[in-house]
Amino acid sequence: MENIIEKMQKAGVMFGYSKTRRHPSTTPYIGGSKSRTDLFDLAKIKEKLENAKKFVTNVASEGGYILFVGTKPECRQIVESAAKSLVLPYVSIRWIGGTLTNWAEIKKRIERFKELTKLKESGEIESKYTKKERALFDREIARLESNFGGIVDMEKKPAALFIVDTKEEITAVREAKSLKIPIVSLSNSDCDLKEVDYPIPGNDAATSSIRLIVDEITEAFKEGHAKVKTEG
Repeated sequence: MENIIEKMQKAGVMFGYSKTRRHPSTTPYIGGSKSRTDLFDLAKIKEKLENAKKFVTNVASEGGYILFVGTKPECRQIVESAAKSLVLPYVSIRWIGGTLTNWAEIKKRIERFKELTKLKESGEIESKYTKKERALFDREIARLESNFGGIVDMEKKPAALFIVDTKEEITAVREAKSLKIPIVSLSNSDCDLKEVDYPIPGNDAATSSIRLIVDEITEAFKEGHAKVKTEG
């Protein structure tokens, strides 16, 4: 059976960006370079990954939930699939400003989405409105689902965020930090690791790398959740 170092090597987790794109905070985790590309030290990644997993397991064991965030095309499906498997909220299309810091307003939009979805499923929209009006409703439902579909069941502030690429998701990072919500992340060499409570330095651009780290975080959450069931 492969150990985690071998799995990370096979998945290309060690590949960063070019040295010219390197954020100073990632320098301690760079072990070398190849063809002008920074290479992360896999032993150091393993250490940070284990720290992150312990935190995630602890959150789950205390009954908390984590909001998964990853909107880049490379990670969108992976993040969404993982969150759904854990019955956790996610943002995989676009982070809407205020998702955390203006929750009261976001909640209103979610309620609107629920209301329209219920009307459509009941057949009321089809029976009471014109073709043009139905088309307008359909467009609104599609827009609301795209923006809020992954957080429709989120009733309270998450215990933590798991983010793929904190540079890409800087708005989510800032909102979480303003509310003192811990952040776990997979962050490449162009990211500011000081913004993150539990950073996992590594390749956040390749699907193989993203999938491996997301799977590790997913399993850590399952482990903690199992403790809740056992104790319950």
